Amino acid sequence: MDFLSIIFIVAGLTLFEAVSSVDNAIINAQVLSTMGQKAKKWFLTWGLLFAVFVIRGILPWLIVWAVSPSLGPMGSLTATFSGDPKVTEAIESSAPTLLIAGGVFMVFLFFYWLFLEPKYYGLRGERFFHSQGAWFYAIVSILLSVIVWFALQINPLMAFGAVVGSTLFFLTHGFKENAEKMEKQIENQAGTITDTSKVFYLMVIDATFSLDGVLGAFAFTLSVPLILLGNGIGAIVVRQFTVSNIERIKKYVFLKNGAMYSILVLGMIMILESFGFNIPSAISPLATAIIVGYFFLKSKSAIT
Repeated sequence: MDFLSIIFIVAGLTLFEAVSSVDNAIINAQVLSTMGQKAKKWFLTWGLLFAVFVIRGILPWLIVWAVSPSLGPMGSLTATFSGDPKVTEAIESSAPTLLIAGGVFMVFLFFYWLFLEPKYYGLRGERFFHSQGAWFYAIVSILLSVIVWFALQINPLMAFGAVVGSTLFFLTHGFKENAEKMEKQIENQAGTITDTSKVFYLMVIDATFSLDGVLGAFAFTLSVPLILLGNGIGAIVVRQFTVSNIERIKKYVFLKNGAMYSILVLGMIMILESFGFNIPSAISPLATAIIVGYFFLKSKSAIT
C-alpha cells in the first residue's frame, strides 16, 4: 500500500466517521447544555480519549482478532502491514465473515432509516418509502434469507457472519431507541439527574454510535492502524462540532441523507467483497466523498 493510498483511505474514513456521527454530536450538544462546566469539561477531555482510543481504537482490533484468533493480539493489530504469508492467509480466510457481517449491518441500517426514521426528503422516492414503513421488517428478513442462502453455498461461517450482522443491528437499534427516551427524560428532568449520570449516558451513547463507523471502516481497509487513525480524527472533528458549531451543522439538513446513502454503498461493497468480487480500494473513499459532497451542497443551497 503506497503513501497516496493511505492518505486517500484515511481521508475517506475521517469524512465517513464525521458525517455518520452527526446525530451523536447533536445528542451530545443537547445533553451537555444541561450540565455544569466541570462535568462538561471532563467529558470533552476524558470522554474524547475514551471515544478515540478505547472505543474506536480497541473495537476494530477486537473484531479482527475475533474473526482471526490464530493471528493473536499483535498480529491482529499489524495484520495488513505484515509480510508473513501465514498472516496474509489468515486475513484472507477470515475477511469474508467479517465483511458480510458488517455489510448486513450497514444495509439494515440504511433500510431502517429509509422506511422508519423521520427525515428531510433529499431525493425523489424517499417520501414514498417512508410511508411504507410496515414493509421494513419484511424486506430485511427476505434480504437476510437470500444472503444466508447464498453464503451457505460458499462457507457456513459466512452465513453465520450475516446473522451476526443482523443481530448487531437490532441490538444497537434497541440501545439507540432507549437513548432517545433517556434524552427526552434528561431534557424534562434536567435538574433531577446528576451530571455524573449524564456523563456515563453520553459515554454509552458514544460507544453505541461508534459501531456504525467502525464496521463501515472495514469497507475502506482491513488495517486496524488506519481505521484507528481515520476514525480517531473523525471523532475529534465530531467533538469540535459538539463544542462550537452544532447549531450551524444542524442547518445542513441533508447531511444525514448523505451519511445513510454512503452507508448503503459501503454495505453493498462489503457484501460483494465477501462473495469474492474484487472492488478497488479507491471506490469506498471516492463514493463517500461524492455522495456526502452532493448532499452537503444540496443542504447549503437549501440554507441560502
